[in-house]
Amino acid sequence: MIQIESMRDPFTSPQIAFQAVTALGRADAMGLLPADEHIRTLDLASFQKIVRHIQRAGIARNIQLQLGDDLANSGPWLERALKHLNIALEESPVPEFEWNRLTEVLGLELLSRLLGISASSVRRYKAAARTTPDDVADKLHFLSLIVGDLSGAYNEFGIRQWFERKRAQLDGRTPLERLKAHWKPGQPGPRLVQDLARALIASPAT
Repeated sequence: MIQIESMRDPFTSPQIAFQAVTALGRADAMGLLPADEHIRTLDLASFQKIVRHIQRAGIARNIQLQLGDDLANSGPWLERALKHLNIALEESPVPEFEWNRLTEVLGLELLSRLLGISASSVRRYKAAARTTPDDVADKLHFLSLIVGDLSGAYNEFGIRQWFERKRAQLDGRTPLERLKAHWKPGQPGPRLVQDLARALIASPAT
């Protein structure tokens, strides 16, 4: 869905473009964007629509992106707003949206292995037949953020392969092996996996 072919002011700034693309990847991986909406030109009008979709899920409702020359010429203001948007996305699990999207991207089997739960449990949570427990929702959201970062470099097939490919940065283990059993997002192993994914979209300002 996100196939950006061109960027218009103010997204021609590397720092602003980085924050915007990060937010787009996360929103997509979290299932917050409609499947029939394709983004090829990144400008204020298209990004404003994306923010409205995010806000309908109850996220970042205090962030307002108004169209107009003043905002377009205010790079520092827009960069700060986008940073706040990314923080809000990072801190806002939405399992009711994330189950469907991650199942589409990762597949039922891989997703269940990454979460350490049965495929039947994934089906029940996805169908809202059972409420998603907080610990599972936290892990699901953590995976959404990783997939969002990976989406800038890989297609869906590549993302699935990424989790099962050995990495020198993980001591020759796969990301899947680092997300074994009863892992939690704040543990060192999962953080290493997240850092590895985020390195693919390292900020041009750093």
